[in-house]
Amino acid sequence: MEILAILAAVLAFGVAVLAALVGYSWWVKRRVEAAVPPRGKFVHISTGPLHYVEKGQGPSIVMIHGLGAQLGNFDQFLMDEMAKTHHCIAIDRPGMGWSERPANAPANPRAQAAYIAEAIEALGLDRPLLVGHSLGGAIALCLAIDFPEKTRGLALLAPFTSRGDRPSPAFSGLAIPRAWRRKFAAWTVATPLGMWRSAPVFDLVFGPDRVPSGYGRAGGGMLGLRPGSFENTSRDYLASLRDIKWMQANYAQLQVPVHILFGRDDRILSPQLHGRDVAASHDHIHYHEIEGGHMLPLTQPDRCASFLRQADQTE
Repeated sequence: MEILAILAAVLAFGVAVLAALVGYSWWVKRRVEAAVPPRGKFVHISTGPLHYVEKGQGPSIVMIHGLGAQLGNFDQFLMDEMAKTHHCIAIDRPGMGWSERPANAPANPRAQAAYIAEAIEALGLDRPLLVGHSLGGAIALCLAIDFPEKTRGLALLAPFTSRGDRPSPAFSGLAIPRAWRRKFAAWTVATPLGMWRSAPVFDLVFGPDRVPSGYGRAGGGMLGLRPGSFENTSRDYLASLRDIKWMQANYAQLQVPVHILFGRDDRILSPQLHGRDVAASHDHIHYHEIEGGHMLPLTQPDRCASFLRQADQTE
């Protein structure tokens, strides 16, 4: 009986801890959503409402963010500069930020490219320049291969383009293949661990550059603490390699100019593998390099703006 009592006490304690973690995750979610509400408009596509921000007039640019991010990566700095000469649209990819994505919707880059093509059609855009950062670069490449009529060119910032890189330690904990385990982790440990690990993760993701002031709110970084964001980031991470062999086999068939910009001290993706080597193998892919790390839209917005204007063939 004493053993049973001990087991019952342990079980009760475990249930109490889980309940506390779920409650804390829900509390953080509500606080984050109050601090960083939607600041743009919504358009409906096959995955549900898609959140976007638009600024400026002129030739259109569509900006596609990377893994675990949202449109604030562009909206905090880069869009304001580009809006002086262009019509800029930054989107929350389906499942991220304030855009919805059903649990059964595919998350591989080629599928996500089709979602962006839907958004381009729904917004009535005429062959916009696609700006893809990190995983958003892979999605932009897939879109240009599958829907060449939807874009006039690609300007890719630290893009994911090739096989062979070791996964960054910044992504440890994302490789959770079973949906129920992802949801369990999302609603128990992901939020407190995300807050606890923020400093070393930011050092990898932003370094050697500093995290810009106001990134949590103005840059939308706080939205990554929500359980749903963790779930979809895990799904995106697991699906990120699904199309990479197909992508690389089709780079020679790209019908639009492609420009790639890397920070030479990128700690997430190799500039050599994902930039220089790709450009060296294809005459229509052009490589550019500057000082900096991985989060160029936030840490080097002026240099990125110069690169985008140089890359845009309409000017």
